[in-house]
Amino acid sequence: MNDRDGSSQAQPMQPIKAVDAGVLSIAYVESGPADGPAVILLHGYPYDIHSYVDVAPRLAAQGCRVIVPYLRGYGPTRFLDPFTPRSGQQAAIGADLIALMDALAIPRAVFAGYDWGGRAACVGAALWPERCTGLVSVNGYPIQDIARAVEPAPVPREFAFWYQWYFQTERGRAGLAANRAEIARVLWQQWSPNWRFDDATFARAAAAFDNPDHVDVVINSYRHRYGSAAGDPRYDELERRLAALPVITVPTITLDGDSDGVIPATDGTAHAAKFSNRIAHRVIRAGHNLPQEEPAAFAEAVMEVLR
Repeated sequence: MNDRDGSSQAQPMQPIKAVDAGVLSIAYVESGPADGPAVILLHGYPYDIHSYVDVAPRLAAQGCRVIVPYLRGYGPTRFLDPFTPRSGQQAAIGADLIALMDALAIPRAVFAGYDWGGRAACVGAALWPERCTGLVSVNGYPIQDIARAVEPAPVPREFAFWYQWYFQTERGRAGLAANRAEIARVLWQQWSPNWRFDDATFARAAAAFDNPDHVDVVINSYRHRYGSAAGDPRYDELERRLAALPVITVPTITLDGDSDGVIPATDGTAHAAKFSNRIAHRVIRAGHNLPQEEPAAFAEAVMEVLR
């Protein structure tokens, strides 16, 4: 189904399973044959696993074992220790991906995602290429260059990043705590101007923001990337490696949405040097939530990196 012209009528993704993985109990849904090639689909902010409600069954029908986890700070995923820092830094979400694979005894998988999930996928592919069969990344190479984070972007991009500046402030933290769904709805509308989602589709995803750690993880994510908040020291070495902006060597397809309201579509050349084995770069008729808006195109890219 193409959600660009309507909303998926699929039931909520279920059953929800959980597994202890690293510092988390990670909640996830699984579909497809247990012995099929593994694909891990990773959602962004402010979304949830239902970005893949129409992608997962397409892949499962083609024989893939499909895992769709809730990221830290979303849905039923929980920290195992109350004293673990509620970090949202890029190294943490990449490490969570590998911890999930270890917990599920998955040696290798395709990593596919957008927004935070695209960053987690790229971090995993860059630092653990032996675990990655192939990569589908929306918006190119999203690993953060934190050392240069204070350099200004073009003004239209700065305007679109209003929420990131808001979250640098204590007013923004309080606003997210009080209005997490309202902020998300504004971002959905801004980032996917041609996607006509209905109230039920939004509510299904917004339930994931009721996680008790959501605000802390989101605020830390947006502050850490600009050097205004500390990360969890357990990830210091991974962050050091990411600071070198490592080249991704696994087979990769990059996708952009032609109406993405936060990250404008490109021809892919700016990030080309960061992928030594890129199969293709494609611009898809979609906004920021590309897998939910154009599930067929996203699933096709996953199958292509598997071949």
